[in-house]
Amino acid sequence: MACFSKVWPSLAIVVGLALPVAAQDYPARNVKIIVPFGAGGPADVYARVIGQHLEVSLKQPFVIENRPGAGAIIGTEEVVKAQPDGYTLLMMSNTHTTNETLFPKKSYQLLRDLVPVAPVNYSDLVMVIHPSVPAKDLQEFIALAKAKPGLLNYASSGPGTPYHMAGELFKAMTGTDIVHVSHRSSGEARNNIIGGHVQMMFDAVTTMVPNVQAGQVRALGVTGQKRSEVSPDIPTIAEAGVPGYEATIWLGVMAPKGTPQPIIEKLNAEIGKVVNRPDVKEAWEKQGASPMTMTPAGFGEYLRKDIDKWAKVIETAGIKTH
Repeated sequence: MACFSKVWPSLAIVVGLALPVAAQDYPARNVKIIVPFGAGGPADVYARVIGQHLEVSLKQPFVIENRPGAGAIIGTEEVVKAQPDGYTLLMMSNTHTTNETLFPKKSYQLLRDLVPVAPVNYSDLVMVIHPSVPAKDLQEFIALAKAKPGLLNYASSGPGTPYHMAGELFKAMTGTDIVHVSHRSSGEARNNIIGGHVQMMFDAVTTMVPNVQAGQVRALGVTGQKRSEVSPDIPTIAEAGVPGYEATIWLGVMAPKGTPQPIIEKLNAEIGKVVNRPDVKEAWEKQGASPMTMTPAGFGEYLRKDIDKWAKVIETAGIKTH
């Protein structure tokens, strides 16, 4: 026993030193970033930007894998089940914070089974309609929707996504009955509104504004508190006729619970460097996206507040997943 007691403190020191050493050597092989959304959407686009820069700074490949479906739940479950070693990460969005209320029986809980790493950016959405819809502005569209309850459709990339929530919030605040048509990805939803298969969609300004400029869709309003610098000619939905309306999309990175804190801190620092690069900030701002930086703890608090915020909105508005 005496011999063991002498060895034990030494073992404790070795174990205590293991995590910092692991972080110092991290990453030693490919890192996978799972995007639980389809290719071409904001999460996919910005995950690839982050991955490309991390490959350079951390000298290992960062591989982006798209796992869309079930409003981001399928891909997220894959990350939850992964080894907590820093080699599987999740590119997440406010879809995840709304899902905490919309899907209480899912197999995981966001802040129980995953840990925050770092935020990435946020951007406004833009509400668009197909040119065949006989409405020149937001007020005319609201009047049309009220005159034809249940006959107009709007597209989203799945239940709980910012596009779905923006649509349901719009319906609740305008007293309109517009049918939600869920898709597997924002790209699929975007193609369907451009093709005229659905009448309306909320999409990120970063991806939809080029289609507006090409005349493929008609923009009725942006969802921020002020007009977007990318499209200053488009009014906010609040000023166009729905006072108090606001919705955004933001992105961040999380890891499986149990991932060593030194690795979390290292990733947070490196992602922070990427989003604050002058060239990255300039490119994103031209697209309508604003960089976000927080500590892991600060991002965790941000997530808690967003979960609470959308829980109240969902309950008050009676938002459903169908």
